[in-house]
Order: sequence, then C-alpha cells, then structure tokens
Amino acid sequence: MTRRDLVGWIGAGRMGVPMAGFILAAGYPVVVWSRSPAGRARLVQRGAREASGTAECARAAGLVFTCVPDDGALREVALGPDGVLANAGPGTILADTSTVSVELSAEIARDPSLRESAYLRAPISGNAASAQLGQVTALVSGPEAAWNEARPVVEAFSSAQVYLGTGEEARVMKLVINAVVVSTATVLAEALTLGRKAGLDWGSMLDTLGESTIASPFLRAKLGRLEHRDFTPTMTARLILKDLDLILATAGAGGVPMPVTAVTRELIQALVDEGYAEEDYMALVKVSERQSGLANPIVR
Repeated sequence: MTRRDLVGWIGAGRMGVPMAGFILAAGYPVVVWSRSPAGRARLVQRGAREASGTAECARAAGLVFTCVPDDGALREVALGPDGVLANAGPGTILADTSTVSVELSAEIARDPSLRESAYLRAPISGNAASAQLGQVTALVSGPEAAWNEARPVVEAFSSAQVYLGTGEEARVMKLVINAVVVSTATVLAEALTLGRKAGLDWGSMLDTLGESTIASPFLRAKLGRLEHRDFTPTMTARLILKDLDLILATAGAGGVPMPVTAVTRELIQALVDEGYAEEDYMALVKVSERQSGLANPIVR
C-alpha cells in the first residue's frame, strides 16, 4: 500500500466519527488522529489505524481530512509545526470539513508550504444525526483536479456534493446556509411561544406545522424533537454562536447589513448565558417561553 491509497482523518468528534466510519465501510484504509481518545478508539474498533499525531497522518496519507470545531483548532492542525502542511508529502490533498472563517481559510490557501499540495474547502451541511446516516451535503471549493481525485472518498460519507468554485466559495455558502437555519429556529421558537400563550395545544400545534406549507425536512426534524422537549444537541448553542460570529464578521467585511442575524446572535448568547450552552440551539424556545412567562408544557 502506498500513501496515495491511505486516507488520513484528523478530528473524531460527533461529526468526524460517523463520516470517517463511512469511509472505512467503503473499503478505504484510514489512519486517524484526534484529541479525543474515545473518538480515536471508536474508529480503531472499526478498522482504522491510530496515528501518533497530525504529523504522522500527514506523512502517511495522500488525502487528509480535518474535522475540527473552530479556527484555532484548524490553524493548529493545518499550519502548526506538527500540522498537515508542514509534514505533507508532495501531492497531498488537505480537505477541511470544518466551519471556519473565510479569513483563516484564505490564509491556509496562501501558505508557502502548500506549493506541493492541494487544499480543498469542504465544509459539511448537516448535523451529527444526519452524519450518522450519511446524509450530509459536502460543499466544496478549491482546485478542481484535487476535487476530482477526492470526490469518491467524499461520496462515501455524504449524500450530495456541490462543487462551487476554486476559492473560498464553499466557506461562504456554509455561512449562508447556517444563517438561514438558525434564523428559522429563532422564528420557530417565537411562533411556538405565541401559540402557547394563546392557548393552543403543544402537540396539535407541532403536528399542524408539520403538515403546513412551510414544512421541510429541517422543520420536521426540529418539530419531532420539540414534541418531547428533547434538546439533545444536533448542534450546540455554543457552536452555533461561533457560527453566528463568523457570519456577522463576513457580513461586516462585505458591508452587508444582517439585522435579523444580529438579533438572533443576541438570543443565542442569552441561551448560553442561561446555562444551555451544550444543549441544542432549538432550546431557544425556553428563552422565548421564559420571557413570556410560560412554564414548560405538558407533552404527549
């Protein structure tokens, strides 16, 4: 086996473990590294080889995926002295699946050590639940030749792939999607509180929304969890707050007013401040209900 046959995977959290698991299930050999011993162990149990760190992943594999939570983590694993670019062999493809800033992504693309490698921006649209099912969408930009080479592996863990261009297009598209998602969640929380305050039955209200013209896969998934007040995170309030900061920073740099998103960011901050940082961001309904003087409903 040559290094071109081996896939490197860095980051074994709620998203990384299932996505890398699908790569293994498709028959690709994988070498894995993560700060999470439990995450590494789950992938090793599925047949991955454990690396000693990011440097070994970069030296061993011809295609290296990173799946990390924020700019700081990606800077370390991509640009640090033990990171991918400092240790990659000629022709290595770095494909980052994280949600990070356009600025950091562009900095990686400009790094001199990238000369003999290729860099794909491949953020994922989806959450931990859809990742478990292999139903995420890969948003991709970067060199088209590198994308053509990496695509069969990406197809192993995603249900759709969208190639958007040669630069930072995928980074911006991910922020566009997340702006719609979290703003929709904010409106949903407020609307449900309005209905409760007016005396509508909680379950009947959720059922009706699910059968209405506004129903969508996203909405139905949220309604199903809301029925039982299940705020197990698909995306935590803490992480969505990070995404909102990225969205507003990008909007500010481009001179784009986003007043609705700015208000949504304040509401998510309130959710975090009230102790719900590690719950699903749809726990926004709790903030809306509290502000309206409502207690938790009795659910079916």
